[in-house]
Amino acid sequence: VHLVESGGGLVQPGGSLRVSCTTSGFTFGTYIMSWYRQAPGKERELVATINSVGGGTFYMDSVKGRFTISRDNAKNTMYLQMNNLKPEDTAVYYCNGAGQLAFASWGQGTQVTVSS
Repeated sequence: VHLVESGGGLVQPGGSLRVSCTTSGFTFGTYIMSWYRQAPGKERELVATINSVGGGTFYMDSVKGRFTISRDNAKNTMYLQMNNLKPEDTAVYYCNGAGQLAFASWGQGTQVTVSS
């Protein structure tokens, strides 16, 4: 299983970024998938979840209305569109299976830094 996150960067407050998760080694189209993040000194937290066909989503309260999770099963890829970014969104963002579906091996993550 390979999970490769990309698309992070430095953005000013109020800005936007789209991060991507490219996968291989498992049947992506059958998996409920999630985005997670880990800020310095804090535990990893669940940001958003999407079902296998993309019709059902879940968001943590602090990102509702600002973030949108999506997936392209034909490309084995998942996305997180992040708008109106805030400094508290600064973290390393990871993708993996949802909850107990998470693989033991995590990707390297992609750093998102929101700062003026």
